[in-house]
Amino acid sequence: MGLAERRRALGYSQEELAHALGVDRRTVGRWEGRTTTPQPPLRPRLAELLHLDLDELDALVGQPRAARPDSAGPPPRDHHGSGDLDDMIRRQFLRAITVTSALVALPPDEGAALAEGALRGMSDDFLRMNGHLWQVYQLARAKRSVYPVVRDQLTALNETLGGRPEVEAQALCGAAGDLFQLAGELAFDGNRYTDAAASYTLAASASQEAKSYDLWACALVRHAYVDLYERRYADAVGALSAAEKVARRGDGSLSTRYWVAAVQAEAYAGLGDLSACERALDEAEKVTGLSGAAHNGGWLRFDGSRLAEERGARYLQLGRLDLAEKALSSALSQDILASGQSFRRRGAVLTDLAAVGARRQDPDQVIAYGGEALRLARTTSSGYVARKLLGLRTDLGPLTRDARVAELGAEIDALCTT
Repeated sequence: MGLAERRRALGYSQEELAHALGVDRRTVGRWEGRTTTPQPPLRPRLAELLHLDLDELDALVGQPRAARPDSAGPPPRDHHGSGDLDDMIRRQFLRAITVTSALVALPPDEGAALAEGALRGMSDDFLRMNGHLWQVYQLARAKRSVYPVVRDQLTALNETLGGRPEVEAQALCGAAGDLFQLAGELAFDGNRYTDAAASYTLAASASQEAKSYDLWACALVRHAYVDLYERRYADAVGALSAAEKVARRGDGSLSTRYWVAAVQAEAYAGLGDLSACERALDEAEKVTGLSGAAHNGGWLRFDGSRLAEERGARYLQLGRLDLAEKALSSALSQDILASGQSFRRRGAVLTDLAAVGARRQDPDQVIAYGGEALRLARTTSSGYVARKLLGLRTDLGPLTRDARVAELGAEIDALCTT
């Protein structure tokens, strides 16, 4: 199948595909005639529109041409980093070294008792400050506003690490692993995937030095999210397999291993494996059997409260629309989402419900849920909700013949451009 056949199979005209990409219709025609190939900054968006991963897109349209050194003007902006192909290669490299270091460092006996590093001196102060920053991050509508404080905290922590006794340095490494995960989340929410991958790599390395296995596993899970949002589901499965092994050595009273399972479900859904996805979701459900403080509200926040929306999102990925709508509607009625306490989560669920409507060719459902999600994305400046809406944009297809849906699509494009 060529590009033109793929486009028509998904219900796009050349004009509609060109509009979604911000290019001229004739450009799409040249790609389909193979007289030119899409430039690297456009490829992630084109892959999303065509429901392909980047490797599949390359096979369909040919390898990208190198940019001419004398080309005028900056490259178009994308939502996967700087838009530079080198950035994508760097993210792949960072994922590889993060996963490999996890697998190599683990001793063969995964059931051995763990020695806990004692927290002393200033490490307590850093951990308390980190906990405060995580709370500020979760409460902030505009996540980017937290970044300057996190940057200053990282600078102070880096200056403190030098010349410390081993036990104290180990505790400080734990604080660093915690803080780098927060820095990564800030970058990820701002659609700066390469910065996020770099932060998660540093978080994994610092957590390994601290022998903090739950913290380490969480860094690996967050690294997997970068692969998930680039639709590299097989790579995500590899990172999550490493996270699962690390989590087995962690604190059994924490929810870490169940969070790993919940994210594994997303990777399996991306691969179209319903049975593996449901097994992972069932494993994640076991978090409800934990007693006490199963999470810390910072780098580990999984408590099972999101399981309905997670299950709904996975069924949507797999095309099981009735199951998806039932789970998502249940999630939307939960107290925290119904009251609007979590704008990010509510925006994600609303977008998924709009996507259910799009796949059923129901413009009224798309407008009702998609319009509210768009308002939340504008209010919060959340890159996470914006990414979800960008995914909805690719589902609109022929529905854009409805003027209301076309207007919603244009507003999503404007949001994601700015």
